[in-house]
Amino acid sequence: MVAAETKTGPRKRVPAAERRDALIEAAVHHFAHGGLQGTTVSAIAADVGVAQPYVFSLFPTKRELFLAAVDRCFAKVSALFRQAAADFDANGPEEPDEDKLNAIGHAYMNAIADNPDQLLLQLQGYAACGDDPGIQAAVRRNYAHLVQLARELTDVDDERLDGFFQMGMWCNVAAALGIEDFKTGSGWVEQSLDG
Repeated sequence: MVAAETKTGPRKRVPAAERRDALIEAAVHHFAHGGLQGTTVSAIAADVGVAQPYVFSLFPTKRELFLAAVDRCFAKVSALFRQAAADFDANGPEEPDEDKLNAIGHAYMNAIADNPDQLLLQLQGYAACGDDPGIQAAVRRNYAHLVQLARELTDVDDERLDGFFQMGMWCNVAAALGIEDFKTGSGWVEQSLDG
């Protein structure tokens, strides 16, 4: 049998591991914007240039692809936490009185501003928890890993760690709503009601 050829030469075979990775990356984007229910596997497949049945050969259900995308999202946040901590250890604080936990928080806020899909997929993951105990368990496990990682990287007490993650959720909601200062006295309430 002759290999399929394109105008530029023979078509190169892409290993399944690379296709799987590309599908997860495409899924991050699609699920971030459409959620589990509003995203089609065919749209993800089209972005990667494969047929929908091929996607199902790697991920037997859309739910499994969604969970792989959620896992990828949390893995990227974990990598960001580690890098921010390493940068802090190597370079010290960027701002006066900044400690390692603050540095991790600033890095996270910059990352979600640069890549809103990360934030939106986290929110979609939380939203999908209400319909599926398995998704809830997976998202909770990923979130617990983030908390444990922050604890290990910073060695702060539980009260400080709780405040950090509470502020993180507050910042996630503010970022999703497009509000820079989420304090009630900052004027966003009045501006939102007037507009």
